[in-house]
Amino acid sequence: MTTKGALPGLLRAIIFDFDGIIVDTEPVILKLTQEMAALEKWSVSEDEYYRDYLALDDRGIVEHLYASHGRPVNLARRDELVAWKAQRYQEIIRDGMPAMPGAIEFITEVARDFPLAIASGSLLAEIHHLLTRLGLRDKFSVLATADDCQRSKPDPEVYLKALQRLQALPSFGHQPLQASECLAIEDAPLGVVAANAAGLKCLALAHSRPLAELRHADLVASQFAEVSLPRIRDLFR
Repeated sequence: MTTKGALPGLLRAIIFDFDGIIVDTEPVILKLTQEMAALEKWSVSEDEYYRDYLALDDRGIVEHLYASHGRPVNLARRDELVAWKAQRYQEIIRDGMPAMPGAIEFITEVARDFPLAIASGSLLAEIHHLLTRLGLRDKFSVLATADDCQRSKPDPEVYLKALQRLQALPSFGHQPLQASECLAIEDAPLGVVAANAAGLKCLALAHSRPLAELRHADLVASQFAEVSLPRIRDLFR
């Protein structure tokens, strides 16, 4: 695990990405992205998906498909494809999806000390369902999702939305929460960019991309098992 310089302060809240951080859904999303591209007679390789599409919400994925194939976005068709993917995805996740290794244990530990939020490009219904299946829904005070945002990561909108909702919690009424007092947890290089743009420190886990592609994060590890709360707190001292 490696770190880079951190500004002094205190850790007061943690904001998690969802897919590839809490739940092992990225292979499913890859497959659906490939199937969705095939509907338009396009193709997306596994390497392309993990390099170019990771961290994008469904609208962003379809818009990138259009751009990468040299076509202007057809908004009506975009929305049809997004709806198709959402329906197929809900069918697949009906019985739940496995947690990423160490995620449940880590979330259970940090939830004792910090308010937790999610900032994700997935839909609210998907996140709520999968968290409930994992027994984790009550650990998160705030969910910020694709339903709330017009722009996909690497734009910081979803992180700013999560921060705003955390700031509204009664526990921060006496002392307003600052972005610099929050940790984001990401698996995608563009997700790290979004978190940093929102003013958050970021822990990047190499669940989906090599460590070398995540070096712009404040803290980098291969998996949750390598991460300790004291090490995270050190970022905020």
